[in-house]
Amino acid sequence: MPTYSFASESVTRGHPDKVADQISDAFVDEILCDGTHTSRAAVEVFVKGAIDNPDMDLLAKSYGSENAERVARLGVVTIGGEAKTTRGLDFSSIVRRVIRNIGYEAEDGFDEHCHIAVALSEQSPNIAMGVDRGSLKDQGAGDQGMMFGYATDETPELMPLPIMLAHRLVGGLEAARTEGILDWLRPDGKSQVTVVYNENHKPLYVSRVTVSAHHSPWVSNADIEEGVREEVIKPAIGDRMRDDTVILINPTGRFEVGGPKGDSGLTGRKIIVDTYGGAAPHGGGAFSGKDPSKVDRSAAYAARWVAKNIVAADLAEKALVQLAYSIGRKDPDCVYVETFGTGRLSPGRLSQVIRDVFPLVPGEFIWALQLTGSNRPAYRSTAHGGHFGRDGFSWERLDKVDELRGRAKVYL
Repeated sequence: MPTYSFASESVTRGHPDKVADQISDAFVDEILCDGTHTSRAAVEVFVKGAIDNPDMDLLAKSYGSENAERVARLGVVTIGGEAKTTRGLDFSSIVRRVIRNIGYEAEDGFDEHCHIAVALSEQSPNIAMGVDRGSLKDQGAGDQGMMFGYATDETPELMPLPIMLAHRLVGGLEAARTEGILDWLRPDGKSQVTVVYNENHKPLYVSRVTVSAHHSPWVSNADIEEGVREEVIKPAIGDRMRDDTVILINPTGRFEVGGPKGDSGLTGRKIIVDTYGGAAPHGGGAFSGKDPSKVDRSAAYAARWVAKNIVAADLAEKALVQLAYSIGRKDPDCVYVETFGTGRLSPGRLSQVIRDVFPLVPGEFIWALQLTGSNRPAYRSTAHGGHFGRDGFSWERLDKVDELRGRAKVYL
């Protein structure tokens, strides 16, 4: 018998917050291109599209009279934070390239010709002296904080089912738009999926699907309903739906005004979309815009690496791992693991196995996961579609399974 429901959401790359995330991570990619492990980025972005009935005097005071009209018509991108690199950065080109790639045009009230404002400085020397200590392996944590990783055997990706289905839905919206299958789709969009579980915490079926699809003004509601249902929802959800599954498509009626014109966007405001859809805790900070010295990002990747290998090694059906660090220090303050009654070892013994098998010093797992250097991931690609449960990222590899099993035998 079903006992409870759980819901997760996802958003397209054209969602305003994800526009900001992608611009932030595009800066990380550019900053790290100088090939040194001492390059630093902590970049936040704010985006706002066209403004209806603008106060032009206020805009002129804020952005200058020569920029006020552009802000009112096409919006603004504001970049703030810290950056340290030997490369010269063309801020405008980076921003405009991201916006162009996402697909926004002037008719959306936001495009690559928007106004761009920059307020960046170098990293504080008080932080730098605790982080930059010669070689990468000597590097301390770039900030204090606690980070979480999670894995579950609900899906082949060892991720919670609701967030994976939500990601598939927005991926379907993206594909239908970019491939011209539904030529009236615009870049913004959201999904939400509710999954019913049994008393053993196993997923049974999808009870509700919500999709909000940004669209051109000329398309009818009937065409939107049919197109999204047939081209997006059915391929993504498939036989996990039942005859009584509730499907809501643009439940307010219309979604003509979207993207940064419909709502402002800010880096780091979709952290649950980025991780496990709310099925596991999130640490103290967002990921996008930060170089790997910031353990908010790199240790969250390391914790996922640990948790995924634990589940793949059949040491637990689900695993939650917490790592905690103090700024400037190498060794973790805390290594915590919870297996929710599904583990073959006690949490204390499994924690010791983790310490034995995985490098938990920031510089060491940055090196092990290739988070910097020429083989590092393209961080902008992490900024939409979730940071976990996707092929091609080093923290998703299952390279510690045999070693975990071997160490676990000592305690079994």
